[in-house]
Amino acid sequence: MTDLNVLKAANAQRWAKAQLTRGPEFSKPAQRAIANKQRYLTIARRAGMPDIGWVFIAVSHYRESGQDFERNLGQGDPLGAATIHVPAGRGPFLGATAFEDAAVDALVNCSPHAARLTDWSIAGTLTNLERYNGTGYANRGLPSPYIWSGTDQYQAGKYVADGVFDPAEVDKQLGCAGLILTMMGLDASIKFEDSAKTVPPNLPVTTPQIHDGAWLQTALNTLGASPQLVVDGIVGPSTRNAVRAFQLAKNLEADGLVGPATFAALDAALAAGKPVPTIPVPPEIILPPPGTKAHTDLAPTFWGRVFDLFKPKVH
Repeated sequence: MTDLNVLKAANAQRWAKAQLTRGPEFSKPAQRAIANKQRYLTIARRAGMPDIGWVFIAVSHYRESGQDFERNLGQGDPLGAATIHVPAGRGPFLGATAFEDAAVDALVNCSPHAARLTDWSIAGTLTNLERYNGTGYANRGLPSPYIWSGTDQYQAGKYVADGVFDPAEVDKQLGCAGLILTMMGLDASIKFEDSAKTVPPNLPVTTPQIHDGAWLQTALNTLGASPQLVVDGIVGPSTRNAVRAFQLAKNLEADGLVGPATFAALDAALAAGKPVPTIPVPPEIILPPPGTKAHTDLAPTFWGRVFDLFKPKVH
């Protein structure tokens, strides 16, 4: 049997030091959750939960049914038929408030009876979210991907079927903790009783939330890009050059491209709230393709003559 106090302490420690590893992926589900806050808040109040309970409902909705309002909060089964997965035999739920009715039923009447939760600290919330999914990971002494996927607190290991654990399988769905952290960046009213983690103010980890060219430029400026970039959303030579400088400072491949490793490094640096020392690097030299007029026009230039020196000789 799981010792919930031990699990709560472990989740508190993980929360305090967690860093997002898939930061950009959290933006869309977090934005959708915030957009439906009033709907989740209505459910929380109907279920007799405090207002912060809407966050619990929102992240459960993402994990259980991908934020689909045509499916049950409890296990993702369709609303219009009796559920077949645990908790089974609930419903059907019909009508304009079918999702809300099903959600209240799951929270009030089904184990672990989340509506009875009294500890609304972040540790208590995360622990009850884990209980909502099952404590199989805790019984193995492992962080649950239901909570920690998408953060550096989870590496691998997943139940691929009821009672079937694969230590090499990686949960591709995002976890509740990273989603809550991203939501806190969008809605300053989300506060837990004992949260040891706060979202640093005025950092682009919170605004803008769409990870586009403007986000990248704002992030690089915040982290000490030199010279500072014009935030126009256009990823041109200056922005790529600043990316290369950041990559050099973080010992990444300095190719000027923002792939998963660079995004993860940016998110970690922003979450830390400390500028990353960067130095300007020489701009990349891009030659026009051979055979084009622009390439031919290089001939009378200095660089054209240099490249001619190394041109293969024809005998």
